[in-house]
Formats: sequence, C-alpha cells, structure tokens
Amino acid sequence: MPSRRKTTMFASAFLTCACSFVTVCVVLASQHWVSSDVRFIGTNSSTTVSLTYGLFSGTCEQFVDAGLQVSESSFQVADNLKSTKAKSMIIAIIVILVLSLLSSLLSSGFTCTNAVSNPYQTFLGPIGVYTWNSLCGILTLLALILFPVNIEANNLSVELARGCFPFLQTHTESAHAYGYSYWLMLLIIFQNVASIFIIYLYDHARYSKKKEQQRPIENAPKDVILF
Repeated sequence: MPSRRKTTMFASAFLTCACSFVTVCVVLASQHWVSSDVRFIGTNSSTTVSLTYGLFSGTCEQFVDAGLQVSESSFQVADNLKSTKAKSMIIAIIVILVLSLLSSLLSSGFTCTNAVSNPYQTFLGPIGVYTWNSLCGILTLLALILFPVNIEANNLSVELARGCFPFLQTHTESAHAYGYSYWLMLLIIFQNVASIFIIYLYDHARYSKKKEQQRPIENAPKDVILF
C-alpha cells in the first residue's frame, strides 16, 4: 500500500487532472469561443453581421444601417464554411482537443492508480503523469494559438457570415472578442502545470529521503562508527 503522503499528493493531482478533463469537455461542447461583428457595404446600404460561435455551431444576427435587426439564425460551422483551409483548421483544432481530452483522461487514470497502489512499472509512476500532463498542456496551447490564426489568416468570421447571408457584398472591417470557452484553455494549461508541480514535490521529497538514507558511513557521527 502507498504511504499516506503519496496517497495525499497523488489524490490532489488526480483532482486537478479530473478538473482538466471536465474543462476540456466544456471547451469542446460550448459555442462561446468568439463573438465577431463583421461589417459589409453594398450599393445603397451597409450591413453588420454579429456572430457567436464555437467549433461546431453558432448564432448570427443581421443588422442594417442604423442598427435595425433584420434576421437571426443558428448555423453549423462545417456547413457554412466554403474555404478548405478554414474548415481544415477547425477540424485540426477539434482533433487536437480530442487528443488533449484523452491525455487528460490517461493522466487521471495514472494519478488515481498511484494514489491507491504502488505500480511496478516505472512509466506508470510520476514519469507517466509528467508525460500525459505535458502532452495535454502542449496540445491545448496549440489549439489556443491555432484558433485566432484561423480567424485572422483565413477570415473565419467573414466566411461564416457569408454562409448565413449569401447576398452580402463587400467586406470592410471586423471586430472580434474571445469568449469564456476560448479562455478556459488557459485554465486547462494551468491545471496541467499544477498536476506536474504536485507530483514533482512528491518525487523530489522521495528522492531527498532516499539520498538521506544512502549517505556514506563516513558522514555519520564518530560515536555511531565506534559503536
């Protein structure tokens, strides 16, 4: 059976890993990644399309000239995208976050296993926890970077606005505000760092204790040597 210290430390790490898993699920499921106001100009009028969307779905509203709302609808992101680059990057972000979800699940399993037992295999110990938490954090960071790149480089919001209202003419400007679903990815990274830090504290304390027990006999007090 593991020591009380080990159980406490790995149970704490399991809690942060489980929170990370839940947070990734929320990020994937919610559609409050970004809100965009996209402005178009036509022959006799100007139109602003307000969008709020995530990786799978969103809503859009159309306003004309003096802010009069004309229509509102919901949409599926994949259906509204005509650009192959924009669609491919959305798919890539989804795959990355699914892999991050699996990494978080494996990390939760490893920390739970160590909290209740002493695995014989080295990789099932702290090394495995370091590996899966690091992978989850790196993948989440990659998704955090790719999403705004897709918006700016591939005009994601403009593409989605045109998918909602095909008659829109010349695009003039866009404004974006990232929502809680997007910023939750920072929390996921923090949770993974916290898990790694907790296990590092345990591993460092165990290593220090082991070195203390292996001190050469010449470092022992003289009376102990004489005895």
